[in-house]
Amino acid sequence: MKKKNRIWFYSLVMIFILIPGCKKEDHIFFIMNPWVTYGSLTDKDGNTYKTILIGNQTWMAENLKTTKYKDGTSIPIVADATSWSNLTTPACCWQNNDPVRKVTYGVLYNWYTVNTGKLCPMGWHVPSDAEWTQLTDYLGGENVAGGKLKESGFKHWFSPNIGASNESNFSALPGGKRIIGTDAMFDNLRESGCWWTTTSGEDWATNRNMNDDSDGVQKFFDSKKYGMSVRCVWDY
Repeated sequence: MKKKNRIWFYSLVMIFILIPGCKKEDHIFFIMNPWVTYGSLTDKDGNTYKTILIGNQTWMAENLKTTKYKDGTSIPIVADATSWSNLTTPACCWQNNDPVRKVTYGVLYNWYTVNTGKLCPMGWHVPSDAEWTQLTDYLGGENVAGGKLKESGFKHWFSPNIGASNESNFSALPGGKRIIGTDAMFDNLRESGCWWTTTSGEDWATNRNMNDDSDGVQKFFDSKKYGMSVRCVWDY
């Protein structure tokens, strides 16, 4: 192949990889950081996750999917809306009760599950609000850290996915959440990622959110009955 033709070919390949289509569902050319060396972690369900060192912390680079505690006991799976809304005990579910979405976006847990202290695999834990702050501070503060944490492109995030460079390799995914009420609706899939912390008050707990229309990381105080994603952080 002539040099001129090689340059044209490689340029064309790079355009296909780096420039996504304008439609929200267009993710044909997305590739997840294949050049990064990740660690690994396995839960009691046998799910294996990528892990990544960010500053002095090692985080899961995927949302937690387990339906078992680290001692092997099962977490109740609650699909019914009324039952979910009335719970004050541990439970989990996944978006729209669709197992395919569980595989991609992980499991949604109410905060009572987090509070058991048994959710993450041995040697790992659900981070406190302070540990999330340590992460965002390392990445330049809450106003910009979301872009550095969010998975880039539109494979899972809706457009515009503002600022999403994923330079941290955290690969934050927008698993949305499950709220409470008459319908106990599943909300914000592909628009927002919502992650529990262990920090709480009497009837609320702190969570961190990232959105498709912002490159920041927001802090919210929501009902412990909500269902949200979890990322575990290494104990050491």
